[in-house]
Amino acid sequence: MIPTLLAIYTLTFLLMRLTPGSPWDTNERNLTPAVISALNAKYGLDRPLYQQYWDYLVAAITRFDLGPSYKLVGRDVTDIIRDFFPVSLQLGLLAMGLALTVGITLGIISALNQNKLADYLAMFFAIVGVSVPTFVIGPLLVILFAVHLRWLPTGGWSRPEHMILPVIVLALEPTALIARYTRSSMLEVIRQDYIRTARAKGLPELLVIVRHALRNALIPVVTVGGVLLAVVVTGSFFVETIFGVPGIGRYFVTSIGNRDYPVIMGTTLLLATVVTLMNLVVDLGYGFLDPRIRYE
Repeated sequence: MIPTLLAIYTLTFLLMRLTPGSPWDTNERNLTPAVISALNAKYGLDRPLYQQYWDYLVAAITRFDLGPSYKLVGRDVTDIIRDFFPVSLQLGLLAMGLALTVGITLGIISALNQNKLADYLAMFFAIVGVSVPTFVIGPLLVILFAVHLRWLPTGGWSRPEHMILPVIVLALEPTALIARYTRSSMLEVIRQDYIRTARAKGLPELLVIVRHALRNALIPVVTVGGVLLAVVVTGSFFVETIFGVPGIGRYFVTSIGNRDYPVIMGTTLLLATVVTLMNLVVDLGYGFLDPRIRYE
């Protein structure tokens, strides 16, 4: 994790500095050279690049200081993350919980009814979920359920009804992927000899599926599920924009256009940490699901 995060920090730092322009080019007022020089001195942008690189890295590691925002006067990046990342995290966890519940259920039903109507319907849903992007399905659901039917609000995050549409939209793609992986893995597992032996011993079908087949079938699902959780938590920019969710995503997007270096760096490191942590959790989950991996 440490070399990965260090590499991401280095690449992000270099790419920001190699991008033409400066943070002050996007200012609506025409700043004089004297003002620009004073701003560069205030934020340390007049120092050599290697010193800027080292100073930010040391401050982030030793004091968890991610610097001040250039555009949001009086706000530190740490404050922005503390105020808005929990909303993105809540949205991502709710969406992933829905995706796991529905996706695994659909995958099991599809595998147990291979080449039947239930299988075709489940896989049709999976194809639609993967094929239709969130910035298409999101506005369609808003028009249907919020504008025409008026069952749900168009946006916000203050009440439970505000969460329904964003969670559903964000969960569609991971649900479809998890359903496909579960189906494929279940089809392979239920054809194994130990499953036929369990059935021959007269065990109830529900016990055979839940206790013997599903646990082994979930190993590939855990792999893709961990990555999907990281992607859902860190990649909800479109959903947050469409539904007006006050998450960290909109700050990340606007900071790129504004060349707000500390916000770009802080949010990138945060999202990279989430992804690497989820990869670690996935590795640990293998040992829980399959004792043979833990013993080896």
